[in-house]
Amino acid sequence: MKNRFVAAALAATSIVSLSACVTDLNTGERKVSRTAIGTAGGAAAGYLLGGIIGGKTARIVGAGIGGAAGGVVGYKMDQQIKELKEVTAGSGVEVEQDGEYINLNLPNGVTFPVNSSEISPSFRTTLDGIAQSMVNYPDSLIDVYGFTDNTGSDTYNQQLSERRAQAVANYLTYRGVPQARIATKGFGEDPAYFVASNDTEEGRAMNRRVEIKILPISQQDVQAAQNN
Repeated sequence: MKNRFVAAALAATSIVSLSACVTDLNTGERKVSRTAIGTAGGAAAGYLLGGIIGGKTARIVGAGIGGAAGGVVGYKMDQQIKELKEVTAGSGVEVEQDGEYINLNLPNGVTFPVNSSEISPSFRTTLDGIAQSMVNYPDSLIDVYGFTDNTGSDTYNQQLSERRAQAVANYLTYRGVPQARIATKGFGEDPAYFVASNDTEEGRAMNRRVEIKILPISQQDVQAAQNN
């Protein structure tokens, strides 16, 4: 099963390698865009996380979100993306817009020590900036996801991914983000969510990560949730 996935992933990567290379502003290195990989091969070469954990209706009500008015949502989203890129500059964190979501990719190497779910002290300043941005833009729901590579046992990787996602969520709450806005999930070594081949250390490092998905909420979303 995993061998078939790797073959598919490598094939899809070769399709986009010439047209989808981007420069990582944090490192200056050229690499294949994760977004381009996902659109080229679906779950075989990227991943599709789907909707917000647990659905947004109940979470909107539970979080007491007021929602942003009409076109303000798009403007605020653009402003938050700009702010997040500024506070994460040089940290290795990737900030991308994916449709109606803002996605942040927190690389394992700078976020956690090896085989640990304790946030590295050197990364806390960056996470402080991310948390403050979430406080500054309160009309959103936040998902935190944990992922691993395929080394080690399935059970260990699943538990590690869950602990790491929860550690990031706990830190955000500690820095003032209301807990009711946040949900977590660990995906372990599920091959549907690999973003690179596990045949190389570089690829495994890309697969070991925590991702944060931010969903801005409009007043229309709030009204629909309250009337449901």
